[in-house]
Amino acid sequence: MRLLYKPIGILAGLVSVRISRRVFNTVWAKIDAEEAPPTPRSGRASTTKVVAAAAIEAATSAGTRAAVDRSGARVFHYLIGVWPEKPPKVEDADA
Repeated sequence: MRLLYKPIGILAGLVSVRISRRVFNTVWAKIDAEEAPPTPRSGRASTTKVVAAAAIEAATSAGTRAAVDRSGARVFHYLIGVWPEKPPKVEDADA
């Protein structure tokens, strides 16, 4: 059953990349509407601005990925009746 989730997970990954790019561009436009986000190798922006852009991009990417992946797992659970990942084993504290 869990193998059935692989295509949904791959599709969720592709969707999350597109969504996270749009979210990042929207957030960056509110920070600096005049310029595109700087890249680490461009010499025209300050180090602070480059690091801030990378941190914001990473945060939006991780958050979007988690939201889309969780939504895909919930849809899979709704349709199939099984969560795509096994729950972790609980170890006894007395042992």
